[in-house]
Amino acid sequence: MLARSPRVFYQFGMKLVIPILWGLFTVVAAGQSGEPVIRTIDPKVQPKLKSLNPEYLVFTPDKSPEDERVPLLIYLHGAGGIGDNIGKIKGQPKRVWEGIKKFNVGPCLVVAPQCLKKPKEGPDAGWLPDDLNLLFEEVMKNFSIDRTRVYLTGNSMGGYGSWAWGGHSPQYFAAIAPVVGGIGPGGPKDVTSELEKWAANLAKVPVYAFAGAKDRVVPAERSERMIKAIRNAGGKDAKLKVYPGEGHGAGRVVFSSKEFYDWMFSKKRDSRKN
Repeated sequence: MLARSPRVFYQFGMKLVIPILWGLFTVVAAGQSGEPVIRTIDPKVQPKLKSLNPEYLVFTPDKSPEDERVPLLIYLHGAGGIGDNIGKIKGQPKRVWEGIKKFNVGPCLVVAPQCLKKPKEGPDAGWLPDDLNLLFEEVMKNFSIDRTRVYLTGNSMGGYGSWAWGGHSPQYFAAIAPVVGGIGPGGPKDVTSELEKWAANLAKVPVYAFAGAKDRVVPAERSERMIKAIRNAGGKDAKLKVYPGEGHGAGRVVFSSKEFYDWMFSKKRDSRKN
């Protein structure tokens, strides 16, 4: 069973109160409609969030044996997804969800959070590791997840979020795959002052980055620089693929490729490590 307690949830913008286990219904609903359900972070935790919408999307497996712990893939959206309308980001993680089914690497839970356009603190929206850590704790509490198989990916701004979160909290992940991602909080031209710290942490996790050689928004050099730093820090499982004919839309190719899913879902974290 995926979810662990009766919940009130929202689907298609309508509030439904169901007097049965949330997990049982959502597995059936997701299997029949292919649509995600919307979950909400615990109200007691919400005041701690700075730049994260309390609502997040969850794509549940069509079929999963009861009591089985399933892998988790967290998808971080690009800049076009910022706001407080969670339905706005549905299309981005849905293509990853469809890829998981197409290449038969499931069952897997896919979670997609949303960055607010106007954060509570600071002038700009962005992926903050502290916010994402709170989301992670929420998901771990409410779903039966195989902690040795937690995966992180994201596109563009979400690629930056993958670098940043993995660079701060590598212990959560079995593999990380940033796609056309920048390496600084200030946008494509920015480079974090924590580059060496990120690299040292990311050296502990398998990393496969993807970029487009013709990308004029986030140059491939950003991914090249990060992978080089990870390797210099001792990372033995860090690699990069640059698509010669692709620009900033390289994610279209990445998330439709068998290679992406085969690589990611082949990774498993040592449960003895923190």
